[in-house]
Amino acid sequence: MNETTRTTIKLPQPIFDANSRIHAFPPNRETLGGTAYFIEVLSDGGLSSNILVDCPAWNDTNVDFLIQQGGVEWLVITHRGGSSRVRDWQSKLGCEVVLQEQEAYLLPQVDTNPFHRERTLTPQHRLLWTPGHSPGSICLYSAIHSGILFTGRHILPTRQGGATPLRVSKTFHWPRQLQHIQRLLDEFTPQTLSYICPGANTGFLRGKRYIEQAYDKLASLDLQELSKSQALL
Repeated sequence: MNETTRTTIKLPQPIFDANSRIHAFPPNRETLGGTAYFIEVLSDGGLSSNILVDCPAWNDTNVDFLIQQGGVEWLVITHRGGSSRVRDWQSKLGCEVVLQEQEAYLLPQVDTNPFHRERTLTPQHRLLWTPGHSPGSICLYSAIHSGILFTGRHILPTRQGGATPLRVSKTFHWPRQLQHIQRLLDEFTPQTLSYICPGANTGFLRGKRYIEQAYDKLASLDLQELSKSQALL
């Protein structure tokens, strides 16, 4: 890729402020407009244990950015639609690909590290199995900033600034998806879940890169009424 082309590609943007250790990538066409995130994690010894949530577009700008930030230890795939060029990312970055066991067979050419229900990556970051959108949908919880949940397509923003699951034609199991919304409400509190970083539909955030008051917005959902929803195309 030449320099002229490279400068036309938008850089990943910090989601809170210029000093934020979390960046959102521009939507990736190969994942139907999905948003990937980079989380800079420094251990007590000063070593990086950085996390990439889903796959950004494969281009020099994104590759250079990740290398400049110290590389990636874990590439987390939140659902089967969140992966693209995984083998290339793993080869370039030398990262461990972590996903729920029911998604692993879809990547036969990739050295994956699947898990079942939960997995801890660092003392402040853990993965939760939240099936519904796809059989192996997961969320990544970060304890920083009073709790951030990276939800993939399990929970998405609404035009009104809310947060909701969305039933689409490809939804694997709608009742289970709603059950795992309730599981998140049981797992967290308003004090431990402040923000959601969704994996799609981020245009609805209108310049922000997160859904705030996340727990309260999930708690306001009428799950019984949502259970009657028809699938969108």
